[in-house]
Amino acid sequence: MSSALSPELRQLWLDGISAGSIVPCVGPGVLADVVSTRDGRRIPATSDELIIALNGGKPMSPKLMFEFSRAAMNIELKRGRNAIKRFLDTTYASDEWSRAATHDWLRALHPAYVIDINRDMQLLDSYAGIPHQVVLGCARLGGSAFRYLLYRNDGSGYVRIEPELGDPALPTLFKPLGAPLPGGVVKPDGTRIAESSYIASDADHVDFITELMGGFAVPAFLKRRREGLRYLLIGLRLQRDTERMVLAELFHGAASEPAGWALLPDASANERRFCTRLGLQIIDADFNELIGATTGVAENRQLA
Repeated sequence: MSSALSPELRQLWLDGISAGSIVPCVGPGVLADVVSTRDGRRIPATSDELIIALNGGKPMSPKLMFEFSRAAMNIELKRGRNAIKRFLDTTYASDEWSRAATHDWLRALHPAYVIDINRDMQLLDSYAGIPHQVVLGCARLGGSAFRYLLYRNDGSGYVRIEPELGDPALPTLFKPLGAPLPGGVVKPDGTRIAESSYIASDADHVDFITELMGGFAVPAFLKRRREGLRYLLIGLRLQRDTERMVLAELFHGAASEPAGWALLPDASANERRFCTRLGLQIIDADFNELIGATTGVAENRQLA
């Protein structure tokens, strides 16, 4: 059962996000209005867009077009894992992209905890100059059972810290599928190095989700902090198994009745079943109704 977006519900969300009891969870749809300031092309965000960009602007075979993780696995097998990392670094570490209206909206609210399944830097840029910490998903990392990297930013740059040093009082930005870090990481000697981490290929997803289900992909402080929270899904379709599996684990310990809300215009049967299972209420509305923006583009660029 879906509902419409009422002024009362919108205010409930705004109050909850500001108070920290409601967690925004953003997906590819929020980047629908982001374009290159150099040539006007849209930032690759959806599965199809990422595949085509990875393949030099051309579609791949129907079998590989099914999902970005499958296409990335194909490229990894042919050219190595670093080929995928270089592509994502080149795409998302660039400063050429315009700002998303949704990220400007979130910046004004300054949420204490945000989940962003995109791999771009706009959410991190929104907290520039503000002390915060970032959790980046990682996979196939030797010598550690953990499947995340934790960084703290005191307002001047990122420093990688050990899991036990996570601060529950700091705003936390969770990027489960990874991102490049804006400005790089500050080493103990004061030098900066570029650093990034991504979940991209099928092999990455299998490793990450397996450890996520085992409890090794979420910092301990965040496991305690997330108990009883509710979630608001913005710009995120729920048609792919990989996204659904990640979210189901990240929402562990959520409040009930409801566990949150999903802005899903014309939700599919699969999306409805998933939301019912997680206790999410579907709101049949475009997320631009929530943020009060008119972008001139469709809200949720499909993940097909």
